[in-house]
Amino acid sequence: MKKSHTSIGPFNLYSIEAGRFRLDGGAMFGVVPKTLWSRYIDVDDKNRIHMAMRCLLIESKNTDKVYLVDNGSGTKFDEKFEQIYQLDYEHSDLLSSLEQYGFSPEDITDVIFSHLHFDHCGGTTYYDDNGDLQHTFPNATYHVTKKQLETATDPNAREKASFLPENINPIKDWDKLNLVESHHQYEEGLNALPVNGHTKGQQLPRITGEQKTVLFAADLIPTHVHLPLPWIMGYDMYPVTTLDEKQCYLDRAVEENWHLFLEHDADQEVVTVKKEGGKFAVDEKLTLNDISG
Repeated sequence: MKKSHTSIGPFNLYSIEAGRFRLDGGAMFGVVPKTLWSRYIDVDDKNRIHMAMRCLLIESKNTDKVYLVDNGSGTKFDEKFEQIYQLDYEHSDLLSSLEQYGFSPEDITDVIFSHLHFDHCGGTTYYDDNGDLQHTFPNATYHVTKKQLETATDPNAREKASFLPENINPIKDWDKLNLVESHHQYEEGLNALPVNGHTKGQQLPRITGEQKTVLFAADLIPTHVHLPLPWIMGYDMYPVTTLDEKQCYLDRAVEENWHLFLEHDADQEVVTVKKEGGKFAVDEKLTLNDISG
C-alpha cells in the first residue's frame, strides 16, 4: 500500500485502503450500455468491475479528534459471500492501512458513516475467536443520519440485501451512537452534505481549508467514470434524485474547485472536475499527496 496523505487547514487527511472487491458492471452503470462504459473501465469474464473500498481518516488539530469515514466490508462473511464479491484483502486491509500511518483502532474517536451498505460499514465489527461480535473501534462515537438508520433498519425488498443485520444491529445498539440531521457540521471546516438518490440519508463529508476543499464523494460518484450526469448506478433507489444531486454538486465542484475523493475507484483516488460543452469531465487526476491548502 502506498502512503497518501495531506494537510488542509487544521486537518490531516489520510487515504485508508480497506480492501478491493468486484461488482457487476451493468449494475454499476445502470441504463448506460456496456459498449460505452467498458471503454473506460476493465471488466472480467463475469461482467464485474474492480472496485476499491477507500476510506478517509481525518485528524483534527483543533479538537484532537480522529475521524474515520466509512470502514469497508469487514470480515464477517462466509466463503459464498467472498466469492460473489471477490473480496481481496491481499491488496490492502483496514487495520494494516491504519497502522502504516501510526494509528490503531483505539485511536479512532469518531466513525462517520456515509451510509450503511455492507461495503461501507462492515468493518465496524468483527467476530472474535469465540465467535462473539466485537467492535473494532471501542472508543469511537458513531455518526449516521437519522434517515439512513431508519432506512437500514426497515429496508425495502430491493435494498435489503445491502443492509446486513450483523452490521446494522451493533451500530443501532451502540451506546455512543449519534444520529445527525442533514447538513450536519462536525466542527468548523468539517461538515456533511446530504444526498438521497442512492439511499435515503447518505451524507458526504466535506473538508474545507483556506484554499482547498475535499469532498468524500461516497456513492454519489463512486468512480471517475461516473462523472457524466446520466451515468448512474442501477443500485440507486431514486435515480432521478441522483441526477439532480450530481448536477448540483458537480456544478459547485467546478465553480469552487473541489477535489473529489473517490471511495470505489480502483485506479483514481482524487479528481477535479471541468465542464465542457455542458458536460462534466475529469480535469486532473491526483492523490492526496498532490494537494494541500
